[in-house]
Amino acid sequence: MTKSYKKFQNRIRFLVVCSFISYFVLIARTFEIQILDGSKYQKEIITQAQRTQKLFADRGNIFDRNDNPLSRNIIKYSISANPNKILDKKEISKILSNYTGSTQKYYIEKLNTSSNFVYLERNISSAKIGKLKFSNIEGLNIHRKYKRVYPHGEIAAQLIGYTNVDDIGISGIEKDLEPYLAGKNGFITKSKGWSGKLQKKNNLPFNPPVDGKDIKLTIDLQFQVILQNELEKRQNETKAISASGIIMNPQDGSILAIASTPGFNNNEFSKYDTKYHKCKPLTDQFEPGSTFKVIAAVAALHEKESFPDEEFDCEYGKYEYYNFPIEDFEKGNSHLTFSQIIEKSSNIGIIKLAERIGSKNLFNYARKFGFGSKTQTAIRGEVNGKLKNIDSWSKISLGYIAMGHEVAVTALQIATAYSAIANGGYLVQPRFIESIRNASNDISSISKPKIIRKIASEKTMLQMRDMLRRVVLNGTGTAAGIEGWEISGKTGTAQKNIDGKYSDEKFISNFVGFFPKNGAKIIAVIILDEPEKPNHYGGQGAGIAFNRIIKQLINIDDSLEPPTINNKIDYSETSSYKIKQIVEKKERIVTPLLSNNISQNNKIKTHVPQLIGYSLRKAMSLLKKSGIQGDYIGSGAVISQSLKPGSIIKNNETCLVVLE
Repeated sequence: MTKSYKKFQNRIRFLVVCSFISYFVLIARTFEIQILDGSKYQKEIITQAQRTQKLFADRGNIFDRNDNPLSRNIIKYSISANPNKILDKKEISKILSNYTGSTQKYYIEKLNTSSNFVYLERNISSAKIGKLKFSNIEGLNIHRKYKRVYPHGEIAAQLIGYTNVDDIGISGIEKDLEPYLAGKNGFITKSKGWSGKLQKKNNLPFNPPVDGKDIKLTIDLQFQVILQNELEKRQNETKAISASGIIMNPQDGSILAIASTPGFNNNEFSKYDTKYHKCKPLTDQFEPGSTFKVIAAVAALHEKESFPDEEFDCEYGKYEYYNFPIEDFEKGNSHLTFSQIIEKSSNIGIIKLAERIGSKNLFNYARKFGFGSKTQTAIRGEVNGKLKNIDSWSKISLGYIAMGHEVAVTALQIATAYSAIANGGYLVQPRFIESIRNASNDISSISKPKIIRKIASEKTMLQMRDMLRRVVLNGTGTAAGIEGWEISGKTGTAQKNIDGKYSDEKFISNFVGFFPKNGAKIIAVIILDEPEKPNHYGGQGAGIAFNRIIKQLINIDDSLEPPTINNKIDYSETSSYKIKQIVEKKERIVTPLLSNNISQNNKIKTHVPQLIGYSLRKAMSLLKKSGIQGDYIGSGAVISQSLKPGSIIKNNETCLVVLE
């Protein structure tokens, strides 16, 4: 051993020991990294090298029965950030400001937070975000999503509802059918390439989104527009607090339109008081007054306790009922038949009829008609109404309930009850949903008409329809009638109950009607809340709105039943003298014969079609199909034709058609 070795022996030993220690430390660390903490570091590597992006499902849309869109999805972008990962917040704020127009200060304040997530912008347009949406800035996330819009604004807004900023339904159908509309989001995992850009690879997880389903409603957009416009118009004319209405098909329960005014625009729902968001025909209950009289009437007919021509002593319009004064609107009637009691809406007459049938029958039939319980429609928010159990009735309850007091109903319940009269005795469940279909337009669910129960016989309901027809022809509902159309209906004028007392100043004016009398396809309920006198009466207030609505429906929908000509119409009135009178009063706006003006073979004969009550378009179509030339005066519905329907003529004759 040399002196030099001995000199460095300690140093060598120290280095060797250090080397061994370092080696074992390295081995231990490697074991820790690869074995003990392997999964932890593997996740960090994946996090750095891969990124999982959420793939948003398209929300399903809402359509009317004719496939007109009631909702749409437009592309919007949201910008979020992890402030802890952004190194140069000032520079990022400047970039964002250049695109969005917001100030740098705004973004700097947003980014100066200890949170690891913050929204910088939400629901901004593609034009506003520009090329920024293609950028890949560390710590900055740009999300592409859809924003819900409603192309018709206030139209059907209370029924459709709206979504929040996260596109989740929070009102109306948007909320009630959220599980169908929302769909299911997916995701895609991408890895970073050498350039740092994210790339999709086949071996990485991928779960495609499942788009939401479309909802097809029974609502008719044109009917809805007409209903809302006329409700608003009549509310303003009568200075009522609000107006509500329903249009329904009594045969299958389809709700064709439903609304209340004042309304709101669901594109800007936060700007409106929430009381205007409610669909009042479902959510608000009221004492109906005389429209409830049909319950006692149907019970009396079906239980054979009375018949239409039986006379009742109506006390000349004044009567003491257990020391409570009862008056009829029309005084001086000593005796009225059962039919006249309904026609003239006699309070005294209906009380005496109710006394005949008894409390048990009145209660049972009210329950059969669906009062006191929800109609079980698919839309939430519906209330039960109020129908007290018999054991809580007072001595005057029988008479008062028969008159439509001491009960509370919704417009939907009234429409459903009268539908049973219109369709021959069947209580049908109201339907708002026609079908549900997936993104491939395949129908996944159909809402079929549902009969809840049979209330009474067809004979009973036919007798009831005859009585309701008389209401419109000669009784309290004449303002609702339309010449040439067999409209049946009932008026209701209900005093509002204020602090336990019936007010002499505040009323509910309501009218319910259907047409034609037999085989009705349309029923409508109109309600005015506190209209000013004299429009507080059911006929003068709500009845006029009904009349206007039905006239417009007849003109736009040729699928409605053809008009039934009553005995009042004499075809001799379509003589040349009568036509001349009409021509002098109305501007001749359509004189060309259009495609009907074609020379015809005089030897060919044809039947003259029925035109009265139809729209101009339908009348032209019928004449053309029959090979008859037409000349047209006025606009609206046909009120007269020069050639008698059903007669046989040579097809070179011209039919002069007069429209209202």
